[in-house]
Amino acid sequence: MQGSVTVTMAAEPAVVWSLVSDVTRIGEFSPETFEAVWLGGASAPALGARFKGHVKRNGVGPTYWTLCEITDFVDGERFEFAVLVEGRTINRWGYTLRPVEGGTEVTEHFALQPSLFTRAYWLLLGRLRGRTNERGMRETLERIRAVAEAA
Repeated sequence: MQGSVTVTMAAEPAVVWSLVSDVTRIGEFSPETFEAVWLGGASAPALGARFKGHVKRNGVGPTYWTLCEITDFVDGERFEFAVLVEGRTINRWGYTLRPVEGGTEVTEHFALQPSLFTRAYWLLLGRLRGRTNERGMRETLERIRAVAEAA
């Protein structure tokens, strides 16, 4: 009930970080989440900050808003957020950056939180959704790479 994709970018970590940690730019990169807005006076990532993302499931629908909260944040290194439903975490998404020779290695990951519903969902649609998530993460990272490497 989890997956990850890693892409190496020929860009400085600070450039890549500015792109992955700015949730208001997610619409440029994600094939599913086409916009996000900070909540509660937040304007930048910080532990506990909240935002909502506008999602178009599988890029075709249905369309809905998700409430998210930053659960892990180390400036320039890690950025993770929980997707919340009725105050409970159902999924976690995040990015990890690692400087490498000539650029930055970026890993995007997700982890569906175990529950009766998510286990049933994963049994029925897990492989298909897992592949969809991995394709989406790769597409997101490739779009980020294009912008980062052009900077």
